[in-house]
Amino acid sequence: MKNIFLLLLAIFLTTTSWAQDFTVNGTVKDGSINDVLPGVNVVVKNQTRGTTTDFDGNFTVDKLKVGDVLVVSYIGYTTKEIAIKDFNFITITLSEDVSALSEVVVIGYGTQTKKEITGAVTVIGAETIEQLKPTRIEQALQGQVAGVNITSQSGSPGSASNIRIRGVSTNGNNNPLILVDGNVIEDLSVVNPGDIESINVLKDATAGIYGVRAANGVILITTKTGKKSTPLQFSYDTYGGFQETTRRLPLLNATEYGVIKNEAAAANGEAIPYPNLALLGTGTDWQDEVFQKAPIFNHNLTISGGTEKSRYSFGSSVLTQDGIVGGSKANFTRYNTRLNFNTELFDGLNFKANLIYTGTLRKTLAEGGLGSVLFNALNISPILSATAVDGSFTRALGHPIEVINPLAQLQNTFNRTKIDKISGVFGLDYSFLNNFKVTSNYQWNYSEVDYSAYFPISDFGNVGNNTVFDRTTAAYGVSNEFYRDYTFDAYIDYDKLFNEVHDLKITLGTSVFKTTADEYGGTYEGVTNTTLSDPSLETANLFNDSFVTRSNRLYDSRLLSYFARMQYNYKGKYLLSAVVRRDGSTAFGPDNKFGYFPSGSLGWVVSDEDFFKENTVLNFVKLRASYGILGNDRIPGFGFVSLLSGEGTYVFDNELVFGQAVGRVSNPEIQWEEQTTLDIGLDAKLFDNTINITADYFNKQTDNLLLVVESSGILGTAAPGAGNPIANAGSVRNSGFEFAIGYETPYSENFRFGINYNFTYLENEVLSVENGIGYEQGGSFGIGQSGVSRMEAGLPIGYFYGLKTDGIFQNQAEIDAHPTQIGLGSAAAPGDIRFADVNGDGIINFDDSTDLGNPIPDFTMGLNLSFDYKNFDFQTYIFASLGNDIVRNYDRNNPITNQSAYALNRWTGEGSTNEYPRVTNGATSNILFSDFYVEDGSFVRAQNMQLGYALNSEGIKDMGISKLRLYVSASNVFTFSKYKGFDPSASSGDPIGSGFDSGFYPVPRTYLLGLNLKF
Repeated sequence: MKNIFLLLLAIFLTTTSWAQDFTVNGTVKDGSINDVLPGVNVVVKNQTRGTTTDFDGNFTVDKLKVGDVLVVSYIGYTTKEIAIKDFNFITITLSEDVSALSEVVVIGYGTQTKKEITGAVTVIGAETIEQLKPTRIEQALQGQVAGVNITSQSGSPGSASNIRIRGVSTNGNNNPLILVDGNVIEDLSVVNPGDIESINVLKDATAGIYGVRAANGVILITTKTGKKSTPLQFSYDTYGGFQETTRRLPLLNATEYGVIKNEAAAANGEAIPYPNLALLGTGTDWQDEVFQKAPIFNHNLTISGGTEKSRYSFGSSVLTQDGIVGGSKANFTRYNTRLNFNTELFDGLNFKANLIYTGTLRKTLAEGGLGSVLFNALNISPILSATAVDGSFTRALGHPIEVINPLAQLQNTFNRTKIDKISGVFGLDYSFLNNFKVTSNYQWNYSEVDYSAYFPISDFGNVGNNTVFDRTTAAYGVSNEFYRDYTFDAYIDYDKLFNEVHDLKITLGTSVFKTTADEYGGTYEGVTNTTLSDPSLETANLFNDSFVTRSNRLYDSRLLSYFARMQYNYKGKYLLSAVVRRDGSTAFGPDNKFGYFPSGSLGWVVSDEDFFKENTVLNFVKLRASYGILGNDRIPGFGFVSLLSGEGTYVFDNELVFGQAVGRVSNPEIQWEEQTTLDIGLDAKLFDNTINITADYFNKQTDNLLLVVESSGILGTAAPGAGNPIANAGSVRNSGFEFAIGYETPYSENFRFGINYNFTYLENEVLSVENGIGYEQGGSFGIGQSGVSRMEAGLPIGYFYGLKTDGIFQNQAEIDAHPTQIGLGSAAAPGDIRFADVNGDGIINFDDSTDLGNPIPDFTMGLNLSFDYKNFDFQTYIFASLGNDIVRNYDRNNPITNQSAYALNRWTGEGSTNEYPRVTNGATSNILFSDFYVEDGSFVRAQNMQLGYALNSEGIKDMGISKLRLYVSASNVFTFSKYKGFDPSASSGDPIGSGFDSGFYPVPRTYLLGLNLKF
């Protein structure tokens, strides 16, 4: 009886003690770096009580009972629920939620959760950018976003890239609209990739909120800022390494060169120039002379933090990079300073300020065409030594006027371009009456571009002024350019949830944009005692003003816009968005100054339906569709009026006076290029959200393309400086399919694996060209061969237009049996290329020119692999471009210039080859543009590989360091391609004339050793 009594007493006392309220103290930390997290929400589940962690990550919650649950949540981390068992101190660790980091997506004049988005929007986070270590932002997009293709204009330091979103939509400017924190930025070289928090790419009618500037897609870049209630934090990232060329082209050495040149001379009845081949040896490898290993260094410091009402971030960086050709002669250096500040002035009123200063200094070489350094290295004779006995550079004796010693060219190249740019965003937003928010932003850019170049007295070829580079007097060129623009946006949002199921948001706003430019400069001739850094311009005997006769020296363009957007969802599963924008632009005449651009989109979250609840495989499924009309105003200004840009000759007092006259014939009826775009998409998550799938079909048609149309010669269009008018006379369609799939999951506490793959299929077709002749042409090949690229109905824009080959003539009998080729300028001989009679008229001439391929890839693909094992992490990024063609245009084809090694496979007699023609110094049609020079430009490239190791020892923590990571990386590691040139990604970016490789500066392979430090 006594024992029973004691047992009951113990149960009573225990129950009484557990039923009492008590207080729990704890701390919240980052699970990956073990650092404290301030500002974390700690709330009692199913109650309104809670708190947030302080600067040290500590929290206190009172009046708790055993069994209560604390819900711990923080932006960017997986929410955690902790059941309370007693009043002991608890430590809670949160892990980063990669999907949550991209939940809120910037869509222009607002945000949406990823679930609510009804358009084709792709987000790239800061983590991906940090892993890639790009020197320019464009490099971070390649292979990461389906539907976006990046091609390099050059591999030289500081060079730009071409960004194409879902194909080539116009024969004009195809660049997308790019905004950094809402500010229009045209040149991405001024933005430090390390400052970026996210990149959002709008690929369909979602971009309709930007109206007339949205047809080529929109890229929204958000820079990093601090977090509220966060102590001062420092982040220092640095890397250094070197760059090298990915390949050297197989060229003829001196002995092989002698053999080929002897044979070419003999074929034309000339004496052989090198009778003793044994004396030639291997000669000079000019590629070894010009290529070098080049250093690259980057330092980036970020300071961020926040108070209860403010957030701030400051960043400063410097990048310096020499060229793999020219070294310091091709240096690019960028200085960048950024300040972001956001604060709550008082309840409901917030202020933001973002400032970015960028200074760049770039030195350039002649590249990418006739006379470029690499073009000369490929074509100068290997028999010549680099330097003469006296140490001077060897003259390029007897060579064509544009081929000189590339080392002498490098030594005599002196130029620099200095850019100072400051960009700012100031904004206010005020929330009132619970459901309203008014926002106003003022964004502006100001930049100065100062260019200077020194051209010393030079003589590169035969003695005397006989190359295009020779100068008998020295000169100094200067130019100063000033660019200013501003954007003012003001809009009001109404956001209300009705009856807990109807979520409605309405946005009304206006936008004003203005951009101006002033350009000055010229050349001081006959200067003496001058260097690039210390010019003596007062010694010049003549100044040629480069801008005095230019009609576009002063530039002024303006845009006035009004827009409205309605977003609605019912229970979060039936989604609707509708946008209309009215734009007025000074680029068009009075009758067509304004245009309306409507767009809309629908979404259905199928997985939220009751019939879908039991599905254990598909966790999330959303169907969406969008349709809209977008515009493009990226055209040369004042096409609706005639400018005094022509040249005129007048008689005054019986004397001829040269002056200006009307230039291009005006067309006051020109209007917007309009794009109608359709997108149907699917988003899905499978198997506990470990697999993500996105698929899109798109079809966009651009009408009213602005083309040069034929007109009567009575209008004087053939006069110097004059030209035919511009009219809306063409259309082009881009259609295709995008697919992306990703998988990521932790297999254990120590191992995590992820893989992402995307591909895009694209079909480009010109639908009409109504300019009077049925086509637009551009591009050039070899010497004097123009119009080799065309825009024509039924074919891709910019397709290659030339002669089709049909093997090699093996004997005279084959020549006699074939239609004559004399119409091409020379009679055929055995060993010459046999051209096809495409039109079947029995004569081979330029009327037989036809479609030879095009530079637009059919497929682009990206594959990203990553895994973490304990403290090690590894990532690799692979990109593929398939189905694009490229033209080999770097062979000069002259009796004295060098040739590619494939000349060793030349035709030497009947049956020797049916692929490569004979060599000869005589007149031949073999150098005409044909598919002999068109190659498959498909390639697969390892964009980046990186291996890192993070130190997590307690000693590091005791020093106040929250993250210390070392890594090694390599970019452009390997490229698989059949293309014979340096780099299959070569592209000028021109819609008509792209894909011609005239000695492309290759994108270098880069090896880096880096450090990431946070404290």
